[in-house]
Amino acid sequence: MNTQPANPHEVPWTSILRDHAIEHPAIFTGLVSALLVVIALLIQSLVHIAQGPDSRYIEYALLGGGAGFLATALGALPALLLKDIPRQLEDSMLGFAAGMMLAAAAFSLLLPGIEAGTEITGDAFKGGLLVVFGLMMGALLMLGLDEFTPHEHGKTGPCGPGFERCNRAWLFVFAIALHNLPEGMAVGVGFSGGDMSVGLPLATAIALQDIPEGLAVALTLRAAGFSSLLAVLVAGGSGLLEPLGALIGVSLGGGLMFAYPIGLGLAAGAMIFVVSHEVIPETHRNGHQTLATLGLMSGFALMMILDTALG
Repeated sequence: MNTQPANPHEVPWTSILRDHAIEHPAIFTGLVSALLVVIALLIQSLVHIAQGPDSRYIEYALLGGGAGFLATALGALPALLLKDIPRQLEDSMLGFAAGMMLAAAAFSLLLPGIEAGTEITGDAFKGGLLVVFGLMMGALLMLGLDEFTPHEHGKTGPCGPGFERCNRAWLFVFAIALHNLPEGMAVGVGFSGGDMSVGLPLATAIALQDIPEGLAVALTLRAAGFSSLLAVLVAGGSGLLEPLGALIGVSLGGGLMFAYPIGLGLAAGAMIFVVSHEVIPETHRNGHQTLATLGLMSGFALMMILDTALG
């Protein structure tokens, strides 16, 4: 007797996710491990917040995340009038954004994390291990979310368990969320230690690279059939995930001393994963590798200057 539902859309989400986990046990295990680390960091930070720490760090993080939201919305606005831009220019812009993200991860997350870890442990090697642990957890977190979240990219099509049950607009929204959330987390972690020389250049870099990123997202949505107004609203609204991510990030890095270098490493791992897994392959997909690489180098160089000037 056939016990399967007549309509595949009637299959419970729990069954879909369970079957997907069975098919991808290594990624599922990594995702669970990363989520447990994130939950542990959040719990210890909430305990710390309950004891009355300086709330200015949370305010700074929300302001930094809010700047990212405004920059994303500003970048999306030209899509009201533009249906597309030359692909070479778009790949250069995305390469520029990727370069800033990579430099931000290196100079505003990893290096301060190693410095903090060394100060906490009294040993450079042990301090580096704390950051590496966070780095790996951040990468595993994003790998797991990418594998287990139904979403769609403009060029590669829908993916993830149960994507056929989701409206296409929501698939694009989920894909954008996977990009913007780690950026907000990075800003939040940057301010969580109370060091403006870490948080300020990081928030500035994220906001600057959000402008071309917002335009690219809006144009992708237009190419997918969205109206100009809806594309701008969805792309701009996706920036709201940055202050949300900043709130999570400032919680990850607060509390116990060792949480700060681990949180910095986690945010860096998440950002580097997004750049390597999504942004760079997208810029190299259309034969404009040289322009994209020049854009990446320019973004990297600008972030170095910002980190020196503001840090």
